[in-house]
Amino acid sequence: MITELSGRALAMLRAVAAGRAELTCSCEPDLRVDGLPCCDQPAAHALARDGLIRAHDAVGAGQWTRAELTDDGLLALGLPRAC
Repeated sequence: MITELSGRALAMLRAVAAGRAELTCSCEPDLRVDGLPCCDQPAAHALARDGLIRAHDAVGAGQWTRAELTDDGLLALGLPRAC
């Protein structure tokens, strides 16, 4: 897991928490916020690889789906874990 998150990475997590983000189904998923591609895809890849965000639904390769925070993503934002 990432030990220190940049301000941009935290903003990406907040966008996911607010329901404003989508991911592609991929081993290195791309992120878009409010329908626009995220300006830092390497950071989006790291958030997914480090288990802070994930796709909400199982979709076909390359398709978009809503992004959601994992328990570790919630913890990174100081939010309570999901029950």
